Parts: sequence; structure tokens; C-alpha cells
Amino acid sequence: MAIEYTHLKGWQIPQATQSYGHKDCILYALGLGFGNEPANPAQLRFLYERGLQAFPSMAVVLATGVSWAADPGTGIDYTRVLHAEQSFELHRPLPTQGEVVGRTSVAEVIDKGAGRGAIVMTQRDLYIDGQATPTATLRSSLFCRADGGFGGPVTESPKPHPVPERAADSRLAIKTLRQAALIYRLSGDVNPLHCDPGVAASAGFREPILHGLCTFGTAIRSALEAAGVDPADVKAGGARFTSPVYPGETLQTEIWRDGALITFRTSILERDKLALNNGWLRLR
Repeated sequence: MAIEYTHLKGWQIPQATQSYGHKDCILYALGLGFGNEPANPAQLRFLYERGLQAFPSMAVVLATGVSWAADPGTGIDYTRVLHAEQSFELHRPLPTQGEVVGRTSVAEVIDKGAGRGAIVMTQRDLYIDGQATPTATLRSSLFCRADGGFGGPVTESPKPHPVPERAADSRLAIKTLRQAALIYRLSGDVNPLHCDPGVAASAGFREPILHGLCTFGTAIRSALEAAGVDPADVKAGGARFTSPVYPGETLQTEIWRDGALITFRTSILERDKLALNNGWLRLR
């Protein structure tokens, strides 16, 4: 079964609901490696319930719902889907607890042509504690490698955020934990690719890989620390995924600061490969 543009564009994705609290916020922060300096007040604010704050990128793991793209009715070959891009926008600060409703829709389907794949873009709005307007808006792109040439609109994908040509203003390296994927999966993504060696091997990896969104959150943490910016000042951010990361590898993030805009990219030091590119953060 192939993608049918109108059918997929109008796909009804079930609404997702979730209750979360202090423990969920702390667990998310631990998954990003916070706690390597347990006496550091800048880290404890995300790890200790007294004065606890939610790290801004935590919005991406809330009310995610089911893996709707795995439904055969979508026409997507889910075995060959990659998470291509992710962004978030906070319309107000993310609370540390609440009842959250996630409403997701297919924003666009781009046919890159036969043999070139397709891009499926989605938007998820998070409504917390019954508020009439969303607390956060999340946008995500799936690269469906096997699904191009289905006869849909052949358009260019949106241009990624540009990385300045000048030398980076600063950089920061963080070594991920060997158990990072086992911690991060408790924030909601229980795909066995991140914990089962057999599943990882069948997908062509030497061992379970780190969640892309864990790399994303870790890179944002690094970018903010390198820029000396308070995470509470983050309004929005995003990045493009380029290479998978193995738990235990070192992520080095370069940043460029231009007023209220931070640009970043993140490399895997041990393999000299880019993990994330075209990253950006917009400050309040």
C-alpha cells in the first residue's frame, strides 16, 4: 500500500492524555545527564523538588500518544522511517506538573520523488490543566525513505536554519552516560531499539542507540551552558537529526550567539560525525 496524499493529510491521530509531576521532570533531566555535578545549583533546579523547574525541551516527551505512522492504513513503510527534524515553541513556561492533552495533526506531506522518499510533517499542541490555548506547540518531520513517488505534491522541503560561516563563539562537550538510553526511555519512548541488543542488531547497529530526542535535549543543555543562558529564558528551539549516537559517546556542541538567537550543532567526538545540525534556540 502506498501513501495517498489526501488520505494521509487528513489522517485522524488519536488525542493523547498524560498526567505528569515532579518525578517525571526529574527523570527527564537525569536522562539528559544532569546530576554529573550533584552539588551544582544550576543542575539541582531540575533535579530537586524544592524550587524544581521543568527543562524547556521536556515538552517534546509529553502526551506523545501512539506511533500512529506505524498503522498500515497510512501507506507509510514504518520500518524505514527516520526522525528528521524536531522543534518546540513554549507559549508560556512549562509547569512541573499537570494534566496534559496532546492534539496532533498532519501538517503536510511532501513527495520528494521516486527513490528519494517523502517527508511527513506533524504538529502537536499541548493543552495543560484544561487551558483553552496551548502551552506548547511541537513540530516534527519524519523522513519516509521508501515512500517517495506516490504522486503527491513534489515540493522542496523547508530550508533548515542556517549555521553561520564564522568560527563558533564557544563550545562545550558532555559525555553521555552508558545507561542514558535506559533512563531516557522511562520518559515515554520504549522502542526496543534503545534497549534490546537483538533489535538493534537487526536494524544494523552494533548496540542499542540513544534516542534522538535525548541527543536533542542534551545538545540544548550544552548550548545553553556554553552560552551562559538561563534555560528559563528559552522560548523555542529546533534541530535536524543527522547521525545516531551510542550511549557513552561524547557530544560536543558548538554555539553562535546573535542577540536573542542561538545557533548550534553537535558532533560525536569519538567518530567525528555530526549528530545534530542546523540547531537553533530563540530566547524570550
